[in-house]
Amino acid sequence: MKDDSGQIRTAQLLEVDERLVLAALPAEASDKNTASAPAELARSSQRDALTDTPNRTVMLDRLNQSISMAHRRSVHTAVLILDLDRFKEVNDTFGHSAGDRVLRQVASRLKAAVRDSDTVSRHGGDEFVILLTEISNATAVARIVDKVRSALAVPMHIGEQAIHLSASIGTAVYPEDGEDAQTLIDRADAAMHLGKRKTGKLDARRLDLGSEAPPVDAPRRGAASFARGRAGHSQDPFRQLREANEELVLAALTAQELQAAAEATLHRQIASLAILTHELRNVLAPIQTAANLLKQIRNMREPLLPRLQAVIERQTEHMGRLVGDLLDGSRASTGRFRLERCLVELTSVIAQALDSCRWAFDLRRQQVAIHLPSGPLRICGDPVRLVQVFVNLLDNASKYTLEGGEIEIDVARCGQMVEVIVSDNGIGISADVLPHVFDLFVRDAPVRGIRSDGLGIGLAVVRELVEAHGGTVTAESAGRALGSKFIVALPMVDSGAVDTTP
Repeated sequence: MKDDSGQIRTAQLLEVDERLVLAALPAEASDKNTASAPAELARSSQRDALTDTPNRTVMLDRLNQSISMAHRRSVHTAVLILDLDRFKEVNDTFGHSAGDRVLRQVASRLKAAVRDSDTVSRHGGDEFVILLTEISNATAVARIVDKVRSALAVPMHIGEQAIHLSASIGTAVYPEDGEDAQTLIDRADAAMHLGKRKTGKLDARRLDLGSEAPPVDAPRRGAASFARGRAGHSQDPFRQLREANEELVLAALTAQELQAAAEATLHRQIASLAILTHELRNVLAPIQTAANLLKQIRNMREPLLPRLQAVIERQTEHMGRLVGDLLDGSRASTGRFRLERCLVELTSVIAQALDSCRWAFDLRRQQVAIHLPSGPLRICGDPVRLVQVFVNLLDNASKYTLEGGEIEIDVARCGQMVEVIVSDNGIGISADVLPHVFDLFVRDAPVRGIRSDGLGIGLAVVRELVEAHGGTVTAESAGRALGSKFIVALPMVDSGAVDTTP
């Protein structure tokens, strides 16, 4: 009888194990199916629908990052604004569908003419913006402009009809022509219009800043910019009417793009909530199964109890993490982090972050090295949020570094800034993901041996918090399997000059 009772007990335990496994399998399968959805939604909302180039927001973000990098490395960054001449004639002659095909060809040729590290962006209508990163000098800009000129000089074909395009190109170089993104864009835009007025052909110009530079507070490109750029045209009333009509069309296109971007943002938010709801439902399934099994247990010494308790604790912890990440993601997208500022010693902040992540390093047997300068490193900031910044970076480094890997923290003074570099010898970041690594819901492709179960929110929170403290954060990686590096720069303060305004 005892043997029969033991066999029955064993069978019951096996059945319970099977039910737990079956409850977990749908959640795991569903997670794999939906893992790439947030990144794909985020990517589509950041691209121009026609040419699949980065939109204005992404371009401006990359330009700001490029300026920060150029400042740190004492190199140059250049902005090129390119406007196709008489493109309206292409639409009028061959139709807008053919014009769209031509614009896609133009985008493709421009991307082929620049380096992989550069960015080509369509800014509406027939205007493109090109960002050239880490340029050694103005001669290098001229060489790339020549490549762009050669690429556009080759005729394009619609059916059997050859189309010969021309364009006006304006350039602006950091830091000679400006030290912030908007000034560089305004300078390049004015230079482009100067070239269009003087030649009306494929041309590349920089402004003589002593004579023809626009004011620093020049408006963004729009109807006013077009009107200013074409002020030198003939006063022929028919030409003025035609140009006014073109400006209205371009303004309408810009409005349509803004509306499309707003709709894409709303769609992404709705989709993100749907994905979160799905993940929460997956977490609830094992909890419900464990609760039902608990009802069947009558002996409190039942050996299955610790396992069921572990299931519930693990899943509720995961649920809490999902909700917390979503809340931080919402704050990052709206800039609503509240900072309680005080005088903070940065070495203490980093020490707290290391303590919080120590368990992850020990679990993966990873080696951590830290290099600190002598003397105090005081900043004005929120100590809790600053710890969160470095916990997110260290957790990210640990998560994407294989077992036994190495993580390094280097802290140094750079003028009035303090720079913290978190580097690892992990799996690295692919070239196509690197420009988007601080965007919400962006995750790189999975790698064998690395478990990536986050929502792609942590680094977006890092950027928002660092910028809220008046700092910058950039990411570097030579590619997959070559490690990664995150550089945080924060302003230092004197102990007697602390502004605690949130």
